[in-house]
Amino acid sequence: MKTNKRRARGPKFVAYMGPVLDALRKLGGSGRPAEVQDLIAGALGIPGEEQEAQYESGGTRFATQVHFARLYLVKAGLLDSSTRGVWSLTEKGRGAQLEHEEALQIFRDIHKEFGPKRASTSLLEAESLTPEGDETSDNYRSDLLRLLMDLPPAGFEQLCQRLLRESGFEQVTVTGKSGDGGLDGNGVLQVNPFVSFRVYFQCKRYKDTVGPGTVRDFRRAMMGRADKGIILSTGSFTAEARREAVRDGVPPIELVDGERLIDLFEQLELGLRPRKTYDIDHGFFAEFQRVK
Repeated sequence: MKTNKRRARGPKFVAYMGPVLDALRKLGGSGRPAEVQDLIAGALGIPGEEQEAQYESGGTRFATQVHFARLYLVKAGLLDSSTRGVWSLTEKGRGAQLEHEEALQIFRDIHKEFGPKRASTSLLEAESLTPEGDETSDNYRSDLLRLLMDLPPAGFEQLCQRLLRESGFEQVTVTGKSGDGGLDGNGVLQVNPFVSFRVYFQCKRYKDTVGPGTVRDFRRAMMGRADKGIILSTGSFTAEARREAVRDGVPPIELVDGERLIDLFEQLELGLRPRKTYDIDHGFFAEFQRVK
């Protein structure tokens, strides 16, 4: 009985497959990872400390598990395979209601496709996998994130300056070495020929989560000097930090975490060379395989 219970439970991320679909339906069929995670945490009553618990190698366990759930749902055809930072339901996914046993069966079926090495991995071992160790993930994303982490502080600030320029900002200046209250730089975003506003930014090059205190300190430093702020981090932001960033009555702060940072590099093809590949259409060859 104990063995059956363990087998039915499966790796932790299996329990998030159904909630990922539910969250995306509530968001109208698509959403960003942080939005999905917030809805799942609220629906399942996941405490803040559990959401923020990290692997020794970096990255939060909760976010990683939700990303693994998304990976398997993509393989099952319930979510699309876009890597542009927005998760969206397929037609199949819109009507799918996954109970735990159905989600567990999806895991078992797809897990076998990863090859003998993956198929032999126990369900409990699969819980401890991280995106860096997953052979089906986009390895260049984790490689790029590690490269950003290895940059010197000044180099990361200048790279963020380039990223903002490529994104349409003008007069982008790095001021990080001036000790300007945590403000690493500023720039001007020209919305249209008549409207523009100044933005201050801060660069956080580390793997830990950024809490609400950092957001509040940054806002105090930019108050009266800019209409909006941006914090770019290779790590992640706590749920409290995200709420603080959009709190009513104060200037909003845009939070760009590691995942979204990589999305921007992809969209701009900045430091990344696109490569074309193909998937084999096995259905096309099936009729020829039957020829005797």
